[in-house]
Amino acid sequence: MKTIDFVYFNAGGGHRASAEALQAVLHKERPGWRIRLVHLFDVMDPNHSFQRITGFAPEDLYNQRLKRGWTLGLAQELKILQSMIRLAHPTLVRRLQQHWLKTEPDLVVSLIPNFNRALFESVSTTLPGVPYVTLLTDLADHPPHFWIEPDQAQHFICGTPKAVVQAREMGHSWSRIHPTSGMILRPDFYQPPTVNRADARQHHGLDPKRPTGLVMFGGHGSSTMLQIARQLPNHQLIFVCGHNLALAQQLQALPSTAPKLVLGFRRDIPDIMHMADFFIGKPGPGSLSEAVHLGLPVIVVRNAWTMPQERYNTDWVLENGFGLVCKRFGAMRPAVDNMLIRLDELRANVHRYNNRAVFEVPAILARILNQSLQAATEPSTHEPQPYDQSCLTAS
Repeated sequence: MKTIDFVYFNAGGGHRASAEALQAVLHKERPGWRIRLVHLFDVMDPNHSFQRITGFAPEDLYNQRLKRGWTLGLAQELKILQSMIRLAHPTLVRRLQQHWLKTEPDLVVSLIPNFNRALFESVSTTLPGVPYVTLLTDLADHPPHFWIEPDQAQHFICGTPKAVVQAREMGHSWSRIHPTSGMILRPDFYQPPTVNRADARQHHGLDPKRPTGLVMFGGHGSSTMLQIARQLPNHQLIFVCGHNLALAQQLQALPSTAPKLVLGFRRDIPDIMHMADFFIGKPGPGSLSEAVHLGLPVIVVRNAWTMPQERYNTDWVLENGFGLVCKRFGAMRPAVDNMLIRLDELRANVHRYNNRAVFEVPAILARILNQSLQAATEPSTHEPQPYDQSCLTAS
């Protein structure tokens, strides 16, 4: 049995969601593999000292900012964070080395940015011959030192041609770059709808014949949804607020002349998307990929508040004709009017997109594992150097 570790964290929902989606597919397709999900901050801080001292987990501050829409200045803060990671690099590597020595995986797959230098170094120095893979859960890298590090003998799984080009520009060989047809989606996004659209709308109190928009801003919602609702009282909309109960109550209280549906956290997002004709939200790679996969043209915004790693996503929307990009959420009314005029054209574009990434990755990982096994059995002219474990005694 081969043991595959997927490294994730909970800053935003996409990293864990991608790991869980792959885990579900691999359980069926590769029953001889043991899949483990490794939460990076549990390795870094196994006693949760940070949370005990501060009262919140390391990812909570980031998630609260997304919830409130406080994303201005994140580009500068990202540089500060990356500087702190570089300063802490020796400690990070040492903690990770201790973890790998105890757990001994056969393959390590990172689904997180910013920490790939420390992760790669810890694996390569502790478990020589164990392959290390970075699976980008963004449509593209945001260099430097975000997803793709230069001078690391590792593999990359890239969901867009843009990310493939970026990996090549960093000096990585074609043999270590593995393109897929898109981002990782949960397997249930590939299931046919259980009821037809008209019946589903009617069941939820919506007009079956009226064009319907889906407004969604991740698992914690966003106050921006209130601004959108006030601009579009005459349009039939579905609002998914995630865990933000207060936002759901505020949206429900807003007056509107068209039917609306306000929902909290839902697991059945594919069924909700099947009820809609178009999508309004932030340009996150997960929600964009889900909407486009299910045939929904999108309306997104790019401005100073757009997170730096998501700015390319708006280019991806325009380059492929998947929807509209606005400069501000205050311009939703003309954007929706334009969407409804162009709906057939944009729908045709999104229907041409065929994302099978979650089913492509297992074969990629199998090839990488097989290559590492072949390399291990080939005779070497160099005597391997024993690993010095004395550096692991410090905490």
